[in-house]
This record gives sequence, structure tokens and C-alpha cells, in this order.
Amino acid sequence: MLKLGEKVVIVGDRFEQNLPVGDYGYLIAYDRNGDSVFDYIVRVPKTNRQYYVSSEDVELEETLLRLEAERIEREALIDFALATRNEELFRRIMNGDSAPKPESDKEVQSREDFIRQVNLKAWI
Repeated sequence: MLKLGEKVVIVGDRFEQNLPVGDYGYLIAYDRNGDSVFDYIVRVPKTNRQYYVSSEDVELEETLLRLEAERIEREALIDFALATRNEELFRRIMNGDSAPKPESDKEVQSREDFIRQVNLKAWI
């Protein structure tokens, strides 16, 4: 549940109320009526009106800015990978994988090799 006074952006118009999609507003009240489908009352300064909205129709401005920054970062990395012909980076970005897993340099020794190595060190 969002806090009162938070800056939100109207991202949808689920009940076709002619909401100003894309405009920002401020939460000014909760709709406590149990029979209502609306969750919040949002004041939109641009239109100088209040709107009853559901929780699906609004999103925090901070969340939208973070998602946009992640999208731009991803696109920039893709452009960089294509410009430098870095196939590994390109595949990692496109597949959504995190950093590559380092492979261990040590190979598993057989029991005889281990005993031989211990005896050699003990002899020295």
C-alpha cells in the first residue's frame, strides 16, 4: 500500500475514466469503501482535478525511473557489445545471465596421485 502524499504516475486507465495517463499526481486519500473497486484518490495538478484510481493504474515515480534507468543501461551495454564485437558480453546480456561462473583450475586428483604426492613430500 502506498503512503499518502507520495508522487505517483498514472500508468493505466483500467475502468476507462479518461484518466490522464502519463501524468503525475499525489495520493491524497485512501478509498476505504469496501464496495468500491478504487483504492486511492489522486490529485493531478496539471488537470487541477482529483481522480479515483485502482492500485493497478498508478505506480511510484521512483519505481518507473529505476526501471527506465535499467532499460537504458541494458541498451547501452548491447550497443557497446556490438561495437566492440564482444560476443560473450552480448550473449550474457541477451540471455539475462549474471556474471560468468569461474571454472576451477584444479583438477580432481586420483587417489594414487594423491598418495604419490604425499609420499614425495614426506621423503623430502
